[in-house]
Amino acid sequence: MIEKTTYYHCLSNGVRIVFRPNLSSIVYCGIAVGAGSRDEDSASHGMAHFIEHTLFKGTVRRTARQIINRIEDVGGEINAYTTKEETFYYAAVLPQYLERATELISDMLVNPSFPEKELKKEKEVIYDEIESYNDSPSDLIYDDFEALMFEGHSLEHPILGTKKTIRHFHYDQAIAFMQANYTPDRIVFFVQGNVKWEKVQRLAERYFSDIPYKTQLERRVKPASYQPQQAEFKKHTHQIHLMLGSRAYEIGHPRQNTMFLLNNILGGGGMKSLLNLALREQRGLVYNVESTYSPMSDTGYWSVYFACEAANAQLCLDLTLLKFKQLMEHEFSPTTLNKYKKQLLGQMSVGDENQENSALSMAKYMLYYNNAPTMQQIYEQISQITPEELKNVANEMFKTENLTILKYK
Repeated sequence: MIEKTTYYHCLSNGVRIVFRPNLSSIVYCGIAVGAGSRDEDSASHGMAHFIEHTLFKGTVRRTARQIINRIEDVGGEINAYTTKEETFYYAAVLPQYLERATELISDMLVNPSFPEKELKKEKEVIYDEIESYNDSPSDLIYDDFEALMFEGHSLEHPILGTKKTIRHFHYDQAIAFMQANYTPDRIVFFVQGNVKWEKVQRLAERYFSDIPYKTQLERRVKPASYQPQQAEFKKHTHQIHLMLGSRAYEIGHPRQNTMFLLNNILGGGGMKSLLNLALREQRGLVYNVESTYSPMSDTGYWSVYFACEAANAQLCLDLTLLKFKQLMEHEFSPTTLNKYKKQLLGQMSVGDENQENSALSMAKYMLYYNNAPTMQQIYEQISQITPEELKNVANEMFKTENLTILKYK
């Protein structure tokens, strides 16, 4: 029987380790780095994402092909992604290949070569990624909405950067960004799977303890006070795309889980969400309507997004605002709220069965909380939320005068 616990350790240089055992036949391992697009200066928009791509293009010891083959030759997978605040590099392998994956990720982190030929090719790949993104209004509207939400702050910039900035990226610039931001105090080595804790500790010491001790000198600046905005962008799309929302709680805020529950009730993944019932099921006005809550290290925001025919845009907006009003004015009965809690907890349980998502979530919590709460701990917190608390959060979040509204037409 695998013990249901989480193990922690910190190397002498500041690199943190988090490990959670389970009975899966696959081990997930990797590093979470507290560096993203918000850490870029005006000349390097897109650098965090660019580095995520180009660390796969060669190390002092390996070519790009050798990096890929090192994991795929044993049936594993290696991947990475960048957010506004973090970059993740991780692999999924059979337990006997945990050291192989750990050594490779360490090599990419410590010994990147950034070969010029590969940099040029990868710039073209990212240009295509940017164009693909620009062709999808349902994706692009999130970037434009965040630009309004965090105007004047580094969080307003898109993760992918721009062709103008990326065109000038070079070896020295990439190395400088890593030296400034990939510091041991912002690195978490994470493992989840059916292996021994002692082995995880040994691998961490062997492959990450030689990173020189250094702390990140320039701490992040919290976004200034929020000013709601309204904007319309002409995109010449067939449908109207609309997004509205406001600032919300940061990671670790006492009301974070209440906000997660409220968001799920409003427009989460289930078909019985209030907005899905009102806009799609009852009236057939939209194909998709969704709400999201995105907590960050020192801020956050929530939003509602839908696309519809131009003639239905005002009705959809009015119905959305009506649901806000109802959540602000009326408390759910304990019985109804318990049903919503069970729905959210069930969705979380299904999501936790995805080992990849579970491992990445554990690592992100470690970056900011310095611990990773178990699913049972989160269950207990959500189970204790009262109707009054939910209503109070709705009144804090959904006031009409606080809404930023963005429309594509």
